[in-house]
Amino acid sequence: MVLEKEEDDLEPMSPSAQYFNSSALNVSVLVVLETEVPLDDSKTIPLVRDVFLPINPRFSSIMVIDENGEKRWKKVEVELQDHVYVPIFPEEMSPQFYDEYFEDYLSKLSMLQLPQSQPLWEIHLIKYPTSNAAGTIIFKIHHAIGDGYSLMGALLSCLQRADNPSLPLTLPSVQPRVDTSGDHRTIFKTVPKIFSLLFNTVSDFLGSLMKSSLVEDDLSPIRSGDIGIEFRPIAPTRMTFSLGQIKQIKATLGVTINDVITGAIFLGTRLYMQEMSKGSSDHSNCTALVMLNTRMFRSYQSIKEMVKPKAESPWGNHFAFLHVQLPELVASTELNPIEFIRKAQQIIKRKRSSLAVYLTAAFIEIVKKLKGHEVAAQCIHKTMVNASMTITNMIGPVEKMSLANHPIKGMYFAIAGNPQSLNITIVSYVDKLRVTVGAEKGFIDSQKLKSCIEEAFQMILKSVACEIQQKN
Repeated sequence: MVLEKEEDDLEPMSPSAQYFNSSALNVSVLVVLETEVPLDDSKTIPLVRDVFLPINPRFSSIMVIDENGEKRWKKVEVELQDHVYVPIFPEEMSPQFYDEYFEDYLSKLSMLQLPQSQPLWEIHLIKYPTSNAAGTIIFKIHHAIGDGYSLMGALLSCLQRADNPSLPLTLPSVQPRVDTSGDHRTIFKTVPKIFSLLFNTVSDFLGSLMKSSLVEDDLSPIRSGDIGIEFRPIAPTRMTFSLGQIKQIKATLGVTINDVITGAIFLGTRLYMQEMSKGSSDHSNCTALVMLNTRMFRSYQSIKEMVKPKAESPWGNHFAFLHVQLPELVASTELNPIEFIRKAQQIIKRKRSSLAVYLTAAFIEIVKKLKGHEVAAQCIHKTMVNASMTITNMIGPVEKMSLANHPIKGMYFAIAGNPQSLNITIVSYVDKLRVTVGAEKGFIDSQKLKSCIEEAFQMILKSVACEIQQKN
């Protein structure tokens, strides 16, 4: 990074942006769009220049260090040809051949760090047909620029509805949960709730500090514990679930869509661990870091609204980690896998209702003020290293999208540079939910883990069907 004089036109950088681009952490987001038609890259540069760059000044800025040692954003002239890549694969091969080439390309791309001498993003155009798409577009954007919510907002501003480009894309609104347990205004109900909130907050905060410093998960089939995992290749694997089936489970159990898919992932992960332990019960202590968006939002806002000084859903990185213990696989769970969803839902609901995530964020801010952003970034790195996996999700459009007259068949995203053996990302699009498993290559059997998660979902679906029959 370049040392800049204080009088230069520099923009302040948020603490989270500094954490994600430090000596301890260097994290990027890979967003993949699968097109229904072959890619025409002739209009790529004008589209990027006229549509993508104006979204936010961060796409035209580099990180620099001022005279006081503070990291800042500096706006620069963008050489677009340095950011757009069109790789060359062998010609006239089968889609199955290009499947393998593409997976290898994506795995290698996840290992490469973005150059610090230019704005922190790239676009890769794969013009070869795979089994899933006629063409593939990969956006690689540094996490310092923004989190998944910000980047999804940026992406949506570049896309149109495939059926009618003049209409805006529709995204599911996030409705507040309504507590239907009755009147809480009486002192007999209010006081216990306050004590419960205080107890859970203190318990979760202290537990989070312990897991972020002294206590680490057991080594297991999903956690190698090796140093430098973030520099190793990942084996990305994807699976698709029907939103209709998920909503059926949701309605029957009275939980959320996130509860359903998280419960299926937890159950599938435990099934995988048991299978890799040669059939014996695996009681390893495993923690998942579930990403929680801390914005007060109901749905995505326009970029214009997000960049306002006091926006309710501001641009940037606004999230926290929930430490969620993976429920153990016991005989009753295998007989009734619905219990796994209920256990996951209870744990997540309780942790969401405490204020520990805000205390943890305040603690990190205090560490930054006292010891600098590098030490604060090391705390976040240690939090991730000590856990077994990370789960993050985003809400996608309800209608089919199009980018420059290229209808989008499917989309998914992955995290690169995360110091864990296992990262799982979730995104909805039209009537499907896409789950991507980013597994440490050579350590986790990603195909077997995929089949275990799919098996877990089917187990849950069958149990729900039996429960509906019993009610009828």
